Amino acid sequence: MYNNYVFDLYGTLVDINTNEGKSYLWKKLQEFYAFYGADYEWKELKNKYEYICKEEEEKIKNCDYPEIKVEFVFQKLFSDKGVQVSMETAEVTARFFRIISTKYIRLYDGVEEFLQLLKKKNKKVYLLSNAQKVFTDNEFRMLKLDRYFDGVVYSSEEGCKKPSGQFFDVVIERYKLKKSETIMIGNDWISDIRGSANAGLDSLYIHSNISPDDTDLDKVEAKYIIPDGDFNKISKLILI
Repeated sequence: MYNNYVFDLYGTLVDINTNEGKSYLWKKLQEFYAFYGADYEWKELKNKYEYICKEEEEKIKNCDYPEIKVEFVFQKLFSDKGVQVSMETAEVTARFFRIISTKYIRLYDGVEEFLQLLKKKNKKVYLLSNAQKVFTDNEFRMLKLDRYFDGVVYSSEEGCKKPSGQFFDVVIERYKLKKSETIMIGNDWISDIRGSANAGLDSLYIHSNISPDDTDLDKVEAKYIIPDGDFNKISKLILI
């Protein structure tokens, strides 16, 4: 039916629970910065991080849904205290932040089996994710998903994110995909589904445990809908 399968990651293939608001995270990050001589109070650090993220986003003018590179934020948090660090150190800081903020990360049941089936049938598989490469690349490999994908597109590397049509155009144009042979699979009714509709792609919506709380299934503009989050049902709908 389709030759190209474009997946969202978190909430679609990967079940993840993170909490970037907890004080424990910011207190540990405060210690990390202090090791390098950048002294913050933990609330000051949290507030400054949020401020710089917003400031960096406002600098991006060429996309309706801009996306920053978070490692630049972590580097600026050092420099604002008069400490100059390499981008490598900023990336290590970002990964430390991600590890501490993550409660769990795992594949949904049936994901690996479906990806194996796609490859067995010589289908092309792509990732289009609103994600920070500095976080996600390592998680992607850790979960051993990289072996199944023919191409990966992260929003942080493009300065743009779903549901922007510009972001969908990246995966379509970079990998020379025919829209009529391509389907988007995701768990967010706006970012994944409305975005793919605007890009002229068919879509499958799967309502997972971390789909947006305001989702009204009657308004989901997907060709296929799995309302109960059962990933094992996908193959029967779009890979007969």
